Amino acid sequence: MSKKLVDWSAQFEWILNMINVGVHIVDRQGVTVFYNEMMADIDGLSREQVLGKNIFEVYPSLTDETSTLHLALQKGKQIVDKIQTYVNKQGKQITSINSTYPLIEDGQIIGAVEIAKDITKIMSLYDQVLDLRKQLLESKQKDKSPAGTADFHFSDLIGKNKRFRQALSIAKKAARTPSPVLIYGPTGTGKELVAQSIHNASLQREGPFIAQNCAAVPKELMEGLLFGTTKGAFTGSIDRPGIFEQADGGTLFLDELSSLELPLQAKLLRVLQDGKIRRIGGMTEKEVNVRIIAAMNIHPQEAMEKGILRSDLYYRLNVVHIELPPLAERKDDIPLLADHFIQKFNDTFGTQVEEISERALERLYYYDWPGNIRELRHAIESAFNLIDPDCEILDEHHFPPHVMDASEGKLPEQNRFKPENGNINLPDLLEEFERGTIMDVLEECKGNISKTAELLGLKRQALQYKLNKYGINRDS
Repeated sequence: MSKKLVDWSAQFEWILNMINVGVHIVDRQGVTVFYNEMMADIDGLSREQVLGKNIFEVYPSLTDETSTLHLALQKGKQIVDKIQTYVNKQGKQITSINSTYPLIEDGQIIGAVEIAKDITKIMSLYDQVLDLRKQLLESKQKDKSPAGTADFHFSDLIGKNKRFRQALSIAKKAARTPSPVLIYGPTGTGKELVAQSIHNASLQREGPFIAQNCAAVPKELMEGLLFGTTKGAFTGSIDRPGIFEQADGGTLFLDELSSLELPLQAKLLRVLQDGKIRRIGGMTEKEVNVRIIAAMNIHPQEAMEKGILRSDLYYRLNVVHIELPPLAERKDDIPLLADHFIQKFNDTFGTQVEEISERALERLYYYDWPGNIRELRHAIESAFNLIDPDCEILDEHHFPPHVMDASEGKLPEQNRFKPENGNINLPDLLEEFERGTIMDVLEECKGNISKTAELLGLKRQALQYKLNKYGINRDS
Protein backbone atom coordinates (compact mmCIF):
# COMPACT_ATOMS: atom_id res chain seq x y z
CA MET A 1 0.00 0.00 0.00
CA SER A 2 1.51 3.35 -1.03
CA LYS A 3 2.04 6.03 1.57
CA LYS A 4 0.27 9.38 1.16
CA LEU A 5 2.72 12.26 0.55
CA VAL A 6 2.53 15.02 3.15
CA ASP A 7 2.10 18.55 1.82
CA TRP A 8 4.88 20.08 3.94
CA SER A 9 4.59 23.46 2.23
CA ALA A 10 1.10 23.86 3.71
CA GLN A 11 2.44 22.83 7.14
CA PHE A 12 5.31 25.32 6.95
CA GLU A 13 2.90 28.10 5.99
CA TRP A 14 0.69 27.22 8.98
CA ILE A 15 3.73 27.32 11.29
CA LEU A 16 4.86 30.70 9.95
CA ASN A 17 1.39 32.09 10.60
CA MET A 18 1.40 30.82 14.19
CA ILE A 19 4.75 32.20 15.40
CA ASN A 20 4.86 35.51 17.30
CA VAL A 21 7.22 37.37 14.96
CA GLY A 22 6.44 38.95 11.62
CA VAL A 23 7.62 37.18 8.48
CA HIS A 24 7.69 38.93 5.09
CA ILE A 25 9.05 37.20 1.96
CA VAL A 26 9.54 38.91 -1.40
CA ASP A 27 10.74 37.62 -4.77
CA ARG A 28 13.65 38.95 -6.82
CA GLN A 29 11.59 41.94 -7.98
CA GLY A 30 10.56 42.89 -4.44
CA VAL A 31 7.00 41.58 -4.83
CA THR A 32 5.48 39.99 -1.73
CA VAL A 33 4.98 36.22 -1.96
CA PHE A 34 4.39 35.52 1.74
CA TYR A 35 3.19 37.74 4.56
CA ASN A 36 2.11 36.19 7.86
CA GLU A 37 -0.59 37.28 10.28
CA MET A 38 1.84 38.72 12.85
CA MET A 39 3.47 40.96 10.24
CA ALA A 40 -0.01 42.12 9.22
CA ASP A 41 -0.70 43.01 12.89
CA ILE A 42 2.58 44.92 13.15
CA ASP A 43 1.92 46.92 9.99
CA GLY A 44 -1.76 47.44 10.67
CA LEU A 45 -2.59 46.02 7.25
CA SER A 46 -4.41 42.97 5.92
CA ARG A 47 -2.58 40.23 4.08
CA GLU A 48 -4.67 40.97 0.99
CA GLN A 49 -3.30 44.53 0.92
CA VAL A 50 0.28 43.25 0.77
CA LEU A 51 0.40 39.94 -1.11
CA GLY A 52 1.39 40.47 -4.73
CA LYS A 53 2.43 44.10 -4.09
CA ASN A 54 5.89 45.62 -4.36
CA ILE A 55 7.49 46.63 -1.05
CA PHE A 56 7.56 50.32 -2.04
CA GLU A 57 3.80 50.23 -2.72
CA VAL A 58 3.20 48.86 0.74
CA TYR A 59 5.75 51.11 2.50
CA PRO A 60 5.83 54.38 0.54
CA SER A 61 8.05 56.10 3.15
CA LEU A 62 10.96 53.72 2.53
CA THR A 63 13.70 54.28 -0.03
CA ASP A 64 16.36 52.18 -1.73
CA GLU A 65 18.71 53.02 1.15
CA THR A 66 16.29 52.50 4.04
CA SER A 67 14.45 49.36 2.95
CA THR A 68 16.24 46.36 4.45
CA LEU A 69 14.44 43.97 2.10
CA HIS A 70 15.60 45.98 -0.92
CA LEU A 71 19.18 46.09 0.39
CA ALA A 72 19.19 42.31 0.92
CA LEU A 73 17.99 41.83 -2.66
CA GLN A 74 20.52 44.22 -4.17
CA LYS A 75 23.62 43.43 -2.10
CA GLY A 76 22.96 39.88 -0.99
CA LYS A 77 24.02 40.64 2.61
CA GLN A 78 22.38 39.74 5.88
CA ILE A 79 21.12 42.64 7.98
CA VAL A 80 20.66 41.50 11.60
CA ASP A 81 18.81 43.25 14.47
CA LYS A 82 18.37 46.58 12.70
CA ILE A 83 15.98 49.12 14.19
CA GLN A 84 13.67 50.50 11.53
CA THR A 85 11.03 53.21 11.83
CA TYR A 86 8.64 53.68 8.93
CA VAL A 87 5.15 54.86 8.05
CA ASN A 88 2.86 52.20 6.64
CA LYS A 89 0.18 52.67 3.98
CA GLN A 90 -2.34 53.81 6.61
CA GLY A 91 -0.01 56.57 7.82
CA LYS A 92 0.84 54.77 11.07
CA GLN A 93 4.44 55.06 12.31
CA ILE A 94 5.92 51.66 13.13
CA THR A 95 9.21 50.82 14.84
CA SER A 96 10.50 47.29 14.58
CA ILE A 97 13.69 45.29 14.99
CA ASN A 98 14.33 43.49 11.72
CA SER A 99 16.63 40.72 10.63
CA THR A 100 16.71 40.39 6.85
CA TYR A 101 18.31 37.63 4.80
CA PRO A 102 18.71 37.08 1.04
CA LEU A 103 17.30 33.82 -0.32
CA ILE A 104 19.82 32.14 -2.61
CA GLU A 105 19.42 29.22 -5.00
CA ASP A 106 22.18 27.92 -7.30
CA GLY A 107 24.27 30.95 -6.40
CA GLN A 108 21.56 33.40 -7.46
CA ILE A 109 19.42 35.69 -5.29
CA ILE A 110 15.81 34.63 -5.76
CA GLY A 111 14.26 36.74 -3.03
CA ALA A 112 14.58 37.92 0.57
CA VAL A 113 12.95 37.22 3.92
CA GLU A 114 12.49 39.67 6.77
CA ILE A 115 11.75 38.66 10.36
CA ALA A 116 10.42 41.53 12.44
CA LYS A 117 9.60 42.15 16.10
CA ASP A 118 7.33 45.07 16.89
CA ILE A 119 8.81 47.49 19.45
CA THR A 120 6.62 50.53 18.65
CA LYS A 121 5.24 50.75 22.20
CA ILE A 122 8.60 49.99 23.79
CA MET A 123 10.28 52.65 21.66
CA SER A 124 7.63 55.17 22.64
CA LEU A 125 8.24 54.50 26.34
CA TYR A 126 12.00 54.60 25.74
CA ASP A 127 11.66 58.03 24.12
CA GLN A 128 9.50 59.27 26.98
CA VAL A 129 11.97 58.06 29.61
CA LEU A 130 14.92 59.73 27.87
CA ASP A 131 12.99 62.95 27.30
CA LEU A 132 11.88 63.09 30.94
CA ARG A 133 15.43 62.44 32.12
CA LYS A 134 16.72 65.16 29.82
CA GLN A 135 14.09 67.63 31.09
CA LEU A 136 14.93 66.75 34.71
CA LEU A 137 18.63 67.24 34.08
CA GLU A 138 18.08 70.61 32.36
CA SER A 139 15.72 71.75 35.12
CA LYS A 140 18.17 70.83 37.87
CA GLN A 141 21.05 72.50 36.04
CA LYS A 142 18.99 75.65 35.66
CA ASP A 143 18.13 75.66 39.36
CA LYS A 144 21.74 74.77 40.23
CA SER A 145 20.54 71.89 42.36
CA PRO A 146 21.59 68.22 42.37
CA ALA A 147 20.23 66.46 39.31
CA GLY A 148 20.08 62.99 40.80
CA THR A 149 17.50 61.12 42.80
CA ALA A 150 19.66 59.59 45.53
CA ASP A 151 17.39 59.74 48.57
CA PHE A 152 19.12 57.27 50.89
CA HIS A 153 22.07 57.82 53.21
CA PHE A 154 24.09 55.43 55.36
CA SER A 155 22.01 56.49 58.35
CA ASP A 156 18.97 54.95 56.63
CA LEU A 157 20.57 51.50 56.39
CA ILE A 158 19.43 49.45 59.38
CA GLY A 159 21.15 46.45 60.88
CA LYS A 160 23.61 45.27 63.52
CA ASN A 161 24.49 41.97 61.90
CA LYS A 162 28.26 41.56 61.71
CA ARG A 163 28.45 40.75 57.99
CA PHE A 164 26.07 43.60 57.14
CA ARG A 165 28.09 46.09 59.20
CA GLN A 166 31.28 44.92 57.49
CA ALA A 167 29.69 45.54 54.08
CA LEU A 168 28.65 49.05 55.16
CA SER A 169 32.14 49.74 56.49
CA ILE A 170 33.59 48.95 53.06
CA ALA A 171 30.92 51.09 51.38
CA LYS A 172 31.68 54.08 53.61
CA LYS A 173 35.37 53.84 52.81
CA ALA A 174 34.59 53.54 49.10
CA ALA A 175 32.61 56.78 49.26
CA ARG A 176 35.87 58.67 49.81
CA THR A 177 37.22 57.72 46.35
CA PRO A 178 35.97 57.84 42.73
CA SER A 179 36.85 54.17 42.08
CA PRO A 180 34.32 51.77 40.51
CA VAL A 181 32.30 49.63 42.91
CA LEU A 182 30.73 46.20 42.36
CA ILE A 183 27.93 45.20 44.72
CA TYR A 184 26.78 41.60 44.90
CA GLY A 185 23.68 40.46 46.73
CA PRO A 186 20.45 38.53 46.09
CA THR A 187 17.39 40.45 44.94
CA GLY A 188 15.87 42.50 47.75
CA THR A 189 18.99 42.98 49.87
CA GLY A 190 19.23 46.73 49.27
CA LYS A 191 21.94 47.09 46.62
CA GLU A 192 20.58 50.36 45.23
CA LEU A 193 20.18 51.80 48.74
CA VAL A 194 23.88 51.15 49.35
CA ALA A 195 24.74 52.71 45.96
CA GLN A 196 22.72 55.83 46.79
CA SER A 197 24.38 56.05 50.20
CA ILE A 198 27.83 55.87 48.62
CA HIS A 199 26.88 58.65 46.20
CA ASN A 200 25.48 60.89 48.93
CA ALA A 201 28.64 60.49 51.02
CA SER A 202 31.00 61.04 48.05
CA LEU A 203 32.58 64.07 46.41
CA GLN A 204 30.12 63.50 43.53
CA ARG A 205 27.08 64.07 45.78
CA GLU A 206 26.29 67.43 44.14
CA GLY A 207 26.17 65.70 40.75
CA PRO A 208 23.42 63.49 39.35
CA PHE A 209 22.68 59.96 40.50
CA ILE A 210 21.15 57.90 37.70
CA ALA A 211 20.06 54.29 38.20
CA GLN A 212 19.43 51.89 35.33
CA ASN A 213 18.35 48.25 35.49
CA CYS A 214 20.14 46.60 32.58
CA ALA A 215 17.53 43.83 32.38
CA ALA A 216 14.63 46.27 32.00
CA VAL A 217 15.55 47.55 28.53
CA PRO A 218 15.46 45.50 25.30
CA LYS A 219 18.99 44.62 24.25
CA GLU A 220 18.58 46.42 20.94
CA LEU A 221 17.89 49.73 22.70
CA MET A 222 20.42 49.47 25.52
CA GLU A 223 23.39 50.87 23.59
CA GLY A 224 21.46 54.00 22.62
CA LEU A 225 20.23 54.39 26.19
CA LEU A 226 23.79 54.21 27.56
CA PHE A 227 25.67 56.25 24.99
CA GLY A 228 23.02 58.32 23.19
CA THR A 229 22.14 58.63 19.51
CA THR A 230 22.75 61.02 16.63
CA LYS A 231 20.28 61.97 13.96
CA GLY A 232 20.41 59.45 11.14
CA ALA A 233 22.09 56.71 13.18
CA PHE A 234 19.07 54.61 12.30
CA THR A 235 15.73 55.40 10.72
CA GLY A 236 13.83 57.72 13.04
CA SER A 237 16.75 58.42 15.39
CA ILE A 238 17.38 61.92 16.73
CA ASP A 239 20.19 63.71 18.56
CA ARG A 240 19.83 62.64 22.17
CA PRO A 241 22.26 62.18 25.07
CA GLY A 242 22.52 58.81 26.76
CA ILE A 243 22.62 58.22 30.50
CA PHE A 244 26.42 58.44 30.57
CA GLU A 245 26.20 62.06 29.46
CA GLN A 246 23.29 62.70 31.80
CA ALA A 247 25.29 61.30 34.73
CA ASP A 248 28.37 63.42 33.92
CA GLY A 249 29.87 64.72 37.16
CA GLY A 250 27.94 62.20 39.22
CA THR A 251 27.22 58.51 39.65
CA LEU A 252 25.76 55.92 37.27
CA PHE A 253 24.31 52.85 38.98
CA LEU A 254 23.98 49.84 36.65
CA ASP A 255 21.89 47.09 38.22
CA GLU A 256 21.82 43.49 36.91
CA LEU A 257 25.03 44.13 35.00
CA SER A 258 25.26 40.56 33.66
CA SER A 259 22.11 41.19 31.59
CA LEU A 260 24.17 43.36 29.23
CA GLU A 261 25.20 41.56 26.04
CA LEU A 262 28.92 40.79 25.83
CA PRO A 263 29.65 43.23 22.94
CA LEU A 264 28.05 46.01 24.95
CA GLN A 265 30.08 44.98 28.02
CA ALA A 266 33.19 45.50 25.86
CA LYS A 267 32.06 49.05 25.03
CA LEU A 268 31.36 49.72 28.70
CA LEU A 269 34.86 48.52 29.55
CA ARG A 270 36.32 50.98 27.05
CA VAL A 271 34.43 53.86 28.66
CA LEU A 272 35.77 52.83 32.06
CA GLN A 273 39.31 52.78 30.72
CA ASP A 274 39.24 55.91 28.53
CA GLY A 275 36.52 58.03 30.15
CA LYS A 276 35.08 58.78 26.70
CA ILE A 277 31.79 57.92 25.02
CA ARG A 278 30.60 58.09 21.42
CA ARG A 279 26.93 58.32 20.53
CA ILE A 280 25.52 55.78 18.08
CA GLY A 281 26.18 57.16 14.62
CA GLY A 282 28.45 59.88 15.99
CA MET A 283 31.87 60.73 14.61
CA THR A 284 33.40 62.34 17.70
CA GLU A 285 34.04 61.24 21.26
CA LYS A 286 33.10 63.13 24.39
CA GLU A 287 34.82 62.93 27.76
CA VAL A 288 32.60 62.09 30.72
CA ASN A 289 33.37 62.11 34.42
CA VAL A 290 31.12 59.39 35.78
CA ARG A 291 31.60 57.11 38.76
CA ILE A 292 30.27 53.61 38.02
CA ILE A 293 28.59 51.50 40.67
CA ALA A 294 27.45 48.16 39.30
CA ALA A 295 25.35 45.50 40.97
CA MET A 296 24.56 41.84 40.37
CA ASN A 297 22.17 39.35 41.94
CA ILE A 298 24.22 36.42 40.67
CA HIS A 299 27.72 35.84 42.04
CA PRO A 300 30.34 37.29 39.63
CA GLN A 301 32.33 34.05 39.56
CA GLU A 302 29.22 32.12 38.56
CA ALA A 303 28.39 34.75 35.92
CA MET A 304 31.86 34.43 34.39
CA GLU A 305 31.65 30.64 34.41
CA LYS A 306 28.32 30.86 32.57
CA GLY A 307 29.84 33.24 30.02
CA ILE A 308 27.45 36.13 30.74
CA LEU A 309 30.06 38.42 32.31
CA ARG A 310 33.35 39.39 30.72
CA SER A 311 36.26 38.71 33.05
CA ASP A 312 38.09 41.90 31.99
CA LEU A 313 35.02 44.01 32.82
CA TYR A 314 34.69 42.23 36.17
CA TYR A 315 38.30 42.95 37.13
CA ARG A 316 37.93 46.58 36.06
CA LEU A 317 34.75 47.09 38.09
CA ASN A 318 35.74 45.01 41.08
CA VAL A 319 38.10 47.66 42.48
CA VAL A 320 35.80 47.80 45.50
CA HIS A 321 33.77 44.67 46.20
CA ILE A 322 30.75 44.80 48.50
CA GLU A 323 28.77 41.68 49.32
CA LEU A 324 25.38 42.06 50.99
CA PRO A 325 24.18 39.01 52.95
CA PRO A 326 20.65 37.67 52.38
CA LEU A 327 18.17 38.16 55.19
CA ALA A 328 18.30 34.43 55.93
CA GLU A 329 21.91 34.99 57.05
CA ARG A 330 21.20 38.08 59.14
CA LYS A 331 18.04 37.07 60.99
CA ASP A 332 19.29 38.84 64.10
CA ASP A 333 18.32 42.06 62.25
CA ILE A 334 14.67 41.05 61.80
CA PRO A 335 13.46 42.79 65.01
CA LEU A 336 15.25 46.03 64.06
CA LEU A 337 13.96 45.95 60.49
CA ALA A 338 10.46 45.06 61.65
CA ASP A 339 10.41 48.01 64.09
CA HIS A 340 11.57 50.30 61.29
CA PHE A 341 8.82 49.16 58.92
CA ILE A 342 6.20 49.39 61.67
CA GLN A 343 7.05 53.07 62.19
CA LYS A 344 7.05 53.66 58.45
CA PHE A 345 3.62 52.12 57.93
CA ASN A 346 2.20 53.81 61.01
CA ASP A 347 3.01 57.10 59.29
CA THR A 348 1.55 55.87 55.99
CA PHE A 349 -1.65 54.32 57.35
CA GLY A 350 -2.22 56.62 60.32
CA THR A 351 -2.14 53.69 62.76
CA GLN A 352 -0.66 53.21 66.24
CA VAL A 353 0.93 49.76 66.04
CA GLU A 354 3.64 49.39 68.68
CA GLU A 355 5.15 45.97 68.08
CA ILE A 356 4.86 42.42 66.79
CA SER A 357 3.76 39.70 69.17
CA GLU A 358 6.47 37.37 70.45
CA ARG A 359 4.88 34.34 68.75
CA ALA A 360 4.58 36.14 65.38
CA LEU A 361 8.15 37.42 65.66
CA GLU A 362 9.37 33.87 66.25
CA ARG A 363 7.56 32.75 63.12
CA LEU A 364 9.17 35.59 61.15
CA TYR A 365 12.52 34.37 62.42
CA TYR A 366 11.96 30.80 61.23
CA TYR A 367 10.90 31.83 57.70
CA ASP A 368 13.71 31.70 55.08
CA TRP A 369 12.88 35.04 53.32
CA PRO A 370 13.76 34.24 49.68
CA GLY A 371 12.74 37.82 48.79
CA ASN A 372 14.97 39.20 51.56
CA ILE A 373 14.33 42.63 53.15
CA ARG A 374 11.94 43.60 50.38
CA GLU A 375 9.78 40.58 51.16
CA LEU A 376 9.84 41.37 54.89
CA ARG A 377 8.68 44.89 54.13
CA HIS A 378 5.82 43.57 51.99
CA ALA A 379 4.83 41.03 54.66
CA ILE A 380 4.54 43.78 57.29
CA GLU A 381 2.67 46.02 54.87
CA SER A 382 0.30 43.12 54.20
CA ALA A 383 -0.26 42.77 57.96
CA PHE A 384 -1.11 46.47 58.25
CA ASN A 385 -3.84 45.99 55.67
CA LEU A 386 -5.56 43.39 57.87
CA ILE A 387 -5.50 45.09 61.28
CA ASP A 388 -8.32 46.92 63.03
CA PRO A 389 -7.93 50.71 63.36
CA ASP A 390 -7.09 50.49 67.08
CA CYS A 391 -4.70 47.55 66.78
CA GLU A 392 -1.44 47.96 68.73
CA ILE A 393 0.17 44.55 68.22
CA LEU A 394 0.67 42.65 64.95
CA ASP A 395 -0.13 39.00 65.55
CA GLU A 396 0.21 35.75 63.62
CA HIS A 397 -3.17 35.98 61.86
CA HIS A 398 -2.27 39.36 60.36
CA PHE A 399 0.67 38.04 58.34
CA PRO A 400 0.60 36.15 55.03
CA PRO A 401 -0.15 32.46 55.71
CA HIS A 402 2.86 31.19 53.72
CA VAL A 403 5.18 33.14 56.05
CA MET A 404 3.54 31.93 59.25
CA ASP A 405 3.07 28.33 58.07
CA ALA A 406 6.75 27.96 57.18
CA SER A 407 7.64 27.69 60.87
CA GLU A 408 5.38 24.69 61.53
CA GLY A 409 7.34 22.01 63.34
CA LYS A 410 10.17 24.43 64.17
CA LEU A 411 8.66 26.51 66.97
CA PRO A 412 8.87 25.35 70.59
CA GLU A 413 5.64 24.24 72.22
CA GLN A 414 3.77 26.81 74.29
CA ASN A 415 4.12 24.68 77.45
CA ARG A 416 7.60 23.22 77.35
CA PHE A 417 7.45 22.00 80.95
CA LYS A 418 4.97 19.28 80.04
CA PRO A 419 7.01 16.06 79.63
CA GLU A 420 6.81 14.43 76.22
CA ASN A 421 7.06 10.61 76.30
CA GLY A 422 8.22 10.98 79.87
CA ASN A 423 11.39 12.85 78.87
CA ILE A 424 12.43 16.41 79.71
CA ASN A 425 15.40 18.09 78.03
CA LEU A 426 16.44 20.33 80.90
CA PRO A 427 19.08 22.45 79.04
CA ASP A 428 16.55 23.32 76.34
CA LEU A 429 13.90 24.17 78.94
CA LEU A 430 16.29 26.43 80.83
CA GLU A 431 17.34 28.25 77.67
CA GLU A 432 13.73 28.78 76.65
CA PHE A 433 12.82 30.06 80.11
CA GLU A 434 15.81 32.43 80.08
CA ARG A 435 14.94 33.70 76.60
CA GLY A 436 11.28 34.25 77.48
CA THR A 437 12.18 36.06 80.72
CA ILE A 438 14.60 38.40 78.93
CA MET A 439 12.01 39.22 76.28
CA ASP A 440 9.31 39.90 78.90
CA VAL A 441 11.55 42.23 80.96
CA LEU A 442 12.85 43.94 77.82
CA GLU A 443 9.25 44.58 76.76
CA GLU A 444 8.39 46.01 80.19
CA CYS A 445 11.40 48.33 79.91
CA LYS A 446 10.27 49.40 76.41
CA GLY A 447 13.50 48.15 74.85
CA ASN A 448 15.84 49.94 77.27
CA ILE A 449 18.77 47.54 77.62
CA SER A 450 20.34 49.29 80.60
CA LYS A 451 17.14 49.07 82.67
CA THR A 452 16.57 45.48 81.54
CA ALA A 453 20.08 44.46 82.63
CA GLU A 454 19.55 46.13 86.03
CA LEU A 455 16.24 44.32 86.67
CA LEU A 456 17.73 40.98 85.62
CA GLY A 457 20.81 41.48 87.79
CA LEU A 458 23.12 41.25 84.79
CA LYS A 459 25.90 43.42 83.47
CA ARG A 460 24.99 45.21 80.26
CA GLN A 461 27.71 43.29 78.39
CA ALA A 462 26.35 39.94 79.62
CA LEU A 463 22.84 40.93 78.55
CA GLN A 464 24.10 41.94 75.09
CA TYR A 465 25.68 38.51 74.75
CA LYS A 466 22.40 36.78 75.61
CA LEU A 467 20.42 39.05 73.26
CA ASN A 468 22.70 38.02 70.39
CA LYS A 469 22.60 34.38 71.46
CA TYR A 470 18.80 34.23 71.37
CA GLY A 471 18.35 36.54 68.36
CA ILE A 472 16.71 39.23 70.46
CA ASN A 473 17.67 42.71 69.32
CA ARG A 474 16.24 46.01 70.54
CA ASP A 475 17.54 49.58 70.40
CA SER A 476 18.84 50.72 73.76
